[in-house]
Order: sequence, then structure tokens, then C-alpha cells
Amino acid sequence: MHGGVDGISKKVRTTFDRGVCATDLDTRQSIYGVNRYAEKPSRSFWMFVWDALQDTTLIILMVCALLSVVVGLASEGWPKGMYDGLGIILSILLVVMVTAASDYKQSLQFKELDNEKKNIFIHVTRDGGRQKISIFDLVVGDIVHLSIGDQVPADGLFIHGYSLLIDESSLSGESEPVYTSQDKPFILAGTKVQDGSAKMIVTAVGMRTEWGRLMSTLSEGGEDETPLQVKLNGVATIIGKIGLVFATLTFVVLMTRFLIDKGLTVGLSNWYSTDALTIVNYFATAVTIIVVAVPEGLPLAVTLSLAFAMKKLMNDKALVRHLAACETMGSAGTICTDKTGTLTTNHMVVDKIWIAEVSKSVTSNSSLEELNSAISSSAWSLLLQGIFENTSAEVVKGSDGKQTVLGTPTEIAIFEYGLSLQGYRDAEDRSCTKVKVEPFNSVKKKMAVLVSLPGGGHRWFCKGASEIIVEMCDKVIDQDGDVIPLSDDRRKNITDTINSFASDALRTLCLAFKDVDEFDENADSPPNGFTLIIIFGIKDPVRPGVKEAVQSCITAGIIVRMVTGDNINTAKAIAKECGILTDDGIAIEGPDFRNKSPEEMRDLIPKIQVMARSLPLDKHLLVTNLRGMFQEVVAVTGDGTNDAPALHEADIGLAMGIAGTEVAKENADVIVLDDNFTTIINVARWGRAVYINIQKFVQFQLTVNIVALVINFVSACITGSAPLTAVQLLWVNMIMDTLGALALATEPPNDEMMKRPPTGRGESFITKVMWRNIIGQSIYQLVVLGVLMFAGENLLNIEGPDSKTVLNTLIFNSFVFCQVFNEVNSREMEKINIFRGLIGNWVFLGVISATVVFQVVIIEFLGTFASTVPLSWQFWLVSVGLGSISLIIGAILKCIPVKSGEISGSPNGYKPLANGPDDI
Repeated sequence: MHGGVDGISKKVRTTFDRGVCATDLDTRQSIYGVNRYAEKPSRSFWMFVWDALQDTTLIILMVCALLSVVVGLASEGWPKGMYDGLGIILSILLVVMVTAASDYKQSLQFKELDNEKKNIFIHVTRDGGRQKISIFDLVVGDIVHLSIGDQVPADGLFIHGYSLLIDESSLSGESEPVYTSQDKPFILAGTKVQDGSAKMIVTAVGMRTEWGRLMSTLSEGGEDETPLQVKLNGVATIIGKIGLVFATLTFVVLMTRFLIDKGLTVGLSNWYSTDALTIVNYFATAVTIIVVAVPEGLPLAVTLSLAFAMKKLMNDKALVRHLAACETMGSAGTICTDKTGTLTTNHMVVDKIWIAEVSKSVTSNSSLEELNSAISSSAWSLLLQGIFENTSAEVVKGSDGKQTVLGTPTEIAIFEYGLSLQGYRDAEDRSCTKVKVEPFNSVKKKMAVLVSLPGGGHRWFCKGASEIIVEMCDKVIDQDGDVIPLSDDRRKNITDTINSFASDALRTLCLAFKDVDEFDENADSPPNGFTLIIIFGIKDPVRPGVKEAVQSCITAGIIVRMVTGDNINTAKAIAKECGILTDDGIAIEGPDFRNKSPEEMRDLIPKIQVMARSLPLDKHLLVTNLRGMFQEVVAVTGDGTNDAPALHEADIGLAMGIAGTEVAKENADVIVLDDNFTTIINVARWGRAVYINIQKFVQFQLTVNIVALVINFVSACITGSAPLTAVQLLWVNMIMDTLGALALATEPPNDEMMKRPPTGRGESFITKVMWRNIIGQSIYQLVVLGVLMFAGENLLNIEGPDSKTVLNTLIFNSFVFCQVFNEVNSREMEKINIFRGLIGNWVFLGVISATVVFQVVIIEFLGTFASTVPLSWQFWLVSVGLGSISLIIGAILKCIPVKSGEISGSPNGYKPLANGPDDI
């Protein structure tokens, strides 16, 4: 009805060779829509406030506060009767606002990262030139170039292409991929290109695509909880239950003492409104103990720490797609990395060639002249034909009029070499017509093209991994361009050449051809009978900084293994240069590895440092065994479509942002935007920082919990009153939950973190070192507060009618300053120097300063609400002095040795890697 794909292109005012005009983009978007899917509106700040108010304990406290106001007004009148209840309500609102603000900020951050995840770049033809654009800028009528591993960005129709195999499982649920051609031209958004390449014309974008319609019926799921959050929720539940027991006991003891006192003085039959107020306050204190005991700051600390790390990593060229990955990366004990583009720069140039039985270096113009004189015009013509016909690279003219070559780095290197040859001798007529193309993929390790020759007949060109192509050849061309048999001597000479190139850290590729009279449309390229034309030695230099990054991995107890599809000699040369391959390590080829028995693998895998000539399934097998047999936490890098299973199987999948396909990125947890190995180490650093920061926070919080619970319980049992009121406990709760999380969870990583082994699977989160610090600090604080409580009036000569209130204020103030100094102490769990890096940490300094200022305001100006009285400067000195002694206690505790094997959850026992004054 529309006249096929040609008819559609006329109706949407576009041409296949020129594409759409850039000036029409706004008009097209207003008519056909924008290529974005409708998103749920983001939650407002007040929704987060409402969520924070749903906390059960806070609701009970609010009820207590209202009861306190009602009873207080009845017994003490306005305004005095309001103070207790109003103080609790204001404290609750402060806690709610700080929690909501923190959650709201995280949600905005995650939204920003989510948009970054969805922003994919694709190649289109516009205004007659090929250009790279964001998927969001795509319009109806655009001519899109698709290749292996791409995600189809919009609905469209196939124009032309080769062997285009589309995986439609995300839409149809059918696992079998579908071949798309001019007979079946429909290509749908959200599907993935599994093989081949093609051009398509866009016919629908955004919510008007099939995928968009499907999306509109689904609501997006949130982030799953990370393993650490799950672990900490368990810790929080246990602590909460302990708090509940203490709170119940405290309330029972207070009530029992109150009833006994009442029975002995005025009798149980006489009740007054003040009695009701006392009981309400007892109940509020008990509920507040639960609030203090339940460490709701734990999940907040994890989220804060992870979000902070994600933001920083984004600036350092790593996009974390899943929250858990950042934390898991800190435990990684093995990194299986690709070679090309990750360890090397991916800027390739042809460095050496072997043609017509001579090997030449091609680094200068003089070497091109030598080659020109060394081989005949027919051999020259055959070489150029092979380079230009059997390639996926193409020359495009940019908007500035300059010509650039687009394609994979290997293709670009060979294509540019071909262009430099072409300038040396007028090229023969290359007007061949492509009949069939078999694109490169990592399983076959070769690409082939069938062309029809101008003089009649057909010719296959095949290019790929040197061993595979040489195996397919039984002839070779000589200097005159004649085809001669490939004798055993010549084959040995070729193998030696390949090995010598590889030993110089060059990637080797071969180009061969085969003339055929007839061919089968559906058959693959012939497996043998080819004639070898040339061996290319392609130089891909090691990235600067990689050797240092590998060394820091080894220091950190992380084993780096190189898994590559390259020749074993090339792989070994690069691995030695990077410091990956050591004297006691093994380099193995993929086929040898996959044929080993499980028992042989158990002995072999720990020693493997390089795996060459590997298939994606070999990488998958290695990862599975490392995780299954050795319980390793494994990180894997990948860029191709076929790497998806290994990325998915690994604990952390790292996809390459530049060289990686969309399929690889979708299966990865982290996208390395600059494809650099050093960035991967940065992710590990931040992962460790997250884990250790949460440990610091838990250590700090458990200390506050133990002290607050014990002091109130003991005081209730002995004196019949709790020294810390509901309002005071709520303030302490905020110091240790929200503000503590902010201060300790956002500490940046330091070099010390990368000088210890990674945390093993199933390690105890709370280590012996942490217990040592928690118990030591708790004992000190309990002794100090106990002495103040029972002997403070005599020791400090506190007299007068308000001596009890002054003492309780002093206890509260000393308690808070103990927490402030203990927070500083918690910055280092093992090192005595707790001030390292403190000046540069503005968040920490800000939180500590705000806590101190607020404490002064509460004591000096908000006594009516907080049940405190202003203190003299001598008592302020006492509070600060008692708090600061906890720094000395911390230093003494760190000198007490703890049995190795548990520090920072080290599976093998932590052995210091440096013995120097710092350790002493």
C-alpha cells in the first residue's frame, strides 16, 4: 500500500544516502514525538517527609507527646505544661526533616544516574554524512547504522545489510533470534542485534514504538537492597529486639519503684494529674530507648555511602548501574580483564607486515617505497582489494569537511594502512560488488566477504586470527603475485613470523582469498583452499598507568588475570609488560583450558594468569569455577555481545563504555566510561571505602547504643529516674543516626585500604577489632557517666535546689561530647593517627561543628524543652575534657593486639605489608 521501504522513505521525506536534514529535527519531533519513554513523575520532598513519619516508634512517641501535652496542661497549666510534649514533637520533626532531606537528595542523585544509563549513542546518516548522536535526539526518517551488540533504538524498516540476526526475546519472549531482510523488514525498538550489520529507516520513536506501548503498561521497579543492607538489616533487627527488652525492663522498674514510693507515702488510692504526667514521661522514656536502640541509620548510612561513592565514581569515569556493585567490588579477589582497549590504548597502527615471503617494518615512508619495489602490481592490487572489500570500516566526511575513518580500532588500522598504500600506486579498478558478508564475531574469530569480480567470477576474502586463517590456506602469493603451494617449510616460516610478531607484543591478523566459480547463497564461507596474501602485525601500546594499577591490585591482594582472544605470544608479551604474568604464573590457551577435567582445573586455575585464544564461553567457565570451586568474589570486564554470559555470571560485571556493545553494557553492573584498567582499580578502592566506612559507622553506633541503654536502665533501677530524657535521647539518636551516617559514611578512600586483602565471602561484618573498640569505649563512657551519676554532686561540689537538674545536664553534655570525640575516634579502626585527612574532609568537619553548636544552643537556650539548665564554663570544660579522654582511650585500645584472621574480614589473616614508624 505504501510502496515498500522506498515509498515509506518518500512519505517521511528522507533519502537513504543523505538521511534527514538537521533543520527539520524540531518539526519532526513535534509531529512524530520525541525518542523518550514516559517516566513516572519523581517523588516530591513532602512524600519523603510522609514516608519518614510512617516509622512506628515515632508514631508511638507522637502519641506520648500529645498525651504529655494534655496531661501537662491539666496539671501545670499554660505554658509550663506544654514544654515536655512540645520538646518531643519538635525533636521528632527535626529527625523527620533531616531524614526526608537526605532521602530526597539520594533520589535526585539516582534519577540523574538513571538518565545517564539510558543515554546511548548511535550512528546515523544526516545531511549526507555519518555522525554519532544521542538516542534521545533520534527522529522519524533517520537512517540508523546497526552492528553486532547494538540495541535497536526505535521502530524501523530494514533498508539493506548483511546477515542481520535480531534477538527479539525482550519483546516476544521467543529465545530464537530472527533473520531480518528486505522480505521481513520490520525491526523493533528494544531488540538487540545478535549478528550482522544493516541500515534501517526509523518509522516510530518513544512512546509510539511497540516497546513504548509495552512500557506504558508497566511500572518501573526500584533498586533491590544490596547484600550489605540485607546483612545490616539483620543487625538492626537484633539490636532493636535488645532495645525492646531494655525499654520494657526500664519501664517496669520505673513503674514498680513509682508505685512502691506512692504506696508508702500517700497510698495507692490517691491519684493526681502529676502522677499521670510522670507515667506518660516514663512511657515516653521507654519508647525513646527503643528509638535510640533501633539503628535506623544503618540502611541510611549504606545508601549515603554508596550514593556518595557512585557520584564520585561518575566523575572518575565509572558509571555504577547497580548499587550493590560498588560495595561488592570492595570484596573482589580476582579481576578477569580483557587486553585490547582495557590494558592497551586501543589506538592501533600497522607496525610490521609479512608479504610475498618477506617481513617488513612499516613505520616510515621509505619502508612503503621498499614494499612498492618488492612486490608486483598484481600482488599489490590483490592486497588493496582484500583490504578495502573485506572491511567493516568506512570513510565519512565530517561537518568540517574532513574525512575520517569509522570502525573498530583494528579495522581502522588496516584501512588506514590501505589508504597509505593506495597513495603510492594508482589503484586498479576496485569496482567489485559485495554479494555476501559474514561479519566478524568472537567465536569464529574471522570475517569473510564474497565479491563478484568485474571480469566475471567470484572471490572470497577472509581476514582474522592468524592461526585460524593460516590453517585454512594451502597456497600463498609470491613477489610476482603468482599463487604457489604452501609447503611445510613455508608454513613453518609463516608460523615463526607470527610468533616473532607476537613476541614483540603485536596483534597478528592474516588476509587470504579464494576464487570460486559458483556458490550457495545459504552456505558459509569455505573452510579451506585459501591463498594467503599478507600477515599484519598491529601495535596496540599498553595504557600509561596500567603497570602501576596492576601492582596496586597485587598489593591489595587482588589477582589480575588476562583473558584475551589474541595469540598466546602477544598475550604473554603484553601481560609481562603490565606485570600480570609472573615467573610462577601460567599462560594457557582457551581450547586447552576447556578440555581439562574438574580435578585438573582445581590445580590449574589458581596459577592461571593469562588465557589466550579464548572464546567467550571459556571466560564464562573460568568465572564459574573461580566462584564455585574457590568461593572467589570475581570481577569481569567485557565489551562484546558474547561476553554477556560471563558479565552476568560474575559478582561484578564491568562493561567498556567506548568499545562495549549495548548488550554487554546492559548485562554489566559498572560501565567503565573510558575503557581504562586504572578506572577499575578506582571502583575497587571506593568499594572498600564503602565497606570500611559502614564498619566505622556501626562501631560508632553500637557504642552509643550500649551506653544509652545501660545508663538509663541502671539509673532507673537504682535511682528511680532516667538521667537522659526523651528529648535528649532523640537528639543523641539524631547525632548517631543521620549526622553520624553523614560524617562517617562519606569518608573518601585512602591508600591504606589497598594494602590489605579483600573481604572474603561470608566473613563476619563486625570484626574482633570493632568489638575491641566498642567494648573499650563503652566501658570508659559507662564508668565516667556512672561516677557522675552517683558521686558527681560530691565530687564537683554541686549544691542548691536545682543540683539534680545541673547534674543531669552535665551527664547529658558529657555523654554527647563522648560521642563527638568517639566519632573522631571511629575514623580509624586500627591506626592511632585519627587526624589523617581530616582537614580535607569538609563533610565530617561540618557535621562535628554543627553537632557542637547545636549542643551549646540546647544547653544554654533550649533548656525549657530539653530539661536542661545553662552550665558554667567550668562544667563545659569538664564535659569536653571527659569526652576528649576517649581519644586517649581509643589510642590505648589500638595498641591491644587482636588475633589476626579477622581484621577487616581478611580470609587469610591480615599481615601488615609495611613495617615502619607508621605501624609502630
